[in-house]
Amino acid sequence: MVCRYGLVASSLIIFFGFGCSNGANSWTENTTQVVQETNVNQLFVEAKASQKAEVLFAQGNNLLDRQRYEDAIKAYDKAIAMKAEIAEAWINRGIALTSLHRYQEAIASYDRAIAINSDKDEAWYNRGIALTSLQRYKDALASYDRAIAIKPNKYEALTNRGIALTKLQRYQEAIASYNKAIGIKKDLHQAYYNKACAYALQGNVELAIENLDRAIQSVPAKYKKLAKTDPDFSKVRSQKRFQELVQ
Repeated sequence: MVCRYGLVASSLIIFFGFGCSNGANSWTENTTQVVQETNVNQLFVEAKASQKAEVLFAQGNNLLDRQRYEDAIKAYDKAIAMKAEIAEAWINRGIALTSLHRYQEAIASYDRAIAINSDKDEAWYNRGIALTSLQRYKDALASYDRAIAIKPNKYEALTNRGIALTKLQRYQEAIASYNKAIGIKKDLHQAYYNKACAYALQGNVELAIENLDRAIQSVPAKYKKLAKTDPDFSKVRSQKRFQELVQ
């Protein structure tokens, strides 16, 4: 089966507005002016830290795109040290950790993002991927469900949700999840392939081949190669139509 990954690439941009007032005559007014200046100085310090965190976050994203995962993590750690409440940095840090197969650490990173903002569908979605990699399919399913509740048209989560359901041998529910994903994105070859796997595991030759054919039409070389060795097709591999399809 084919699992999809997600990346948060949004930059953190924070704008501050400062106002200036003319000199004051009374002691009270002067005292107030001093407090205002102190507050402004603090805001400048915070703004500078936020800007530096933004630069480090962008560096981390660039390193992540280049698959330099260890370096990306270091950049995200520096950004977080400057400004801890950057949910996106925690999410992309988790993606880098997932790419290094450090799944428990990745989940902890996603959990930090969720603690900052529980409405980040990317955090729940990528958390589901890490849990799937640990074969914690029920927990993964719960994470995908949260992602979909936040963003109902998130076809990637619906596809990966189908994988978790397939692993739990809940094949009809898995197929329904793949169908929802396809309803959102008609040419979603990953969903067709995974749906073929679910039908094959049930021994439904006709529908397994029909859906595998749809996937192969989109990306022939990839899915022919996968299907030849994918254990999900063991019940249908001896069928002549299947063999002809993957040649």
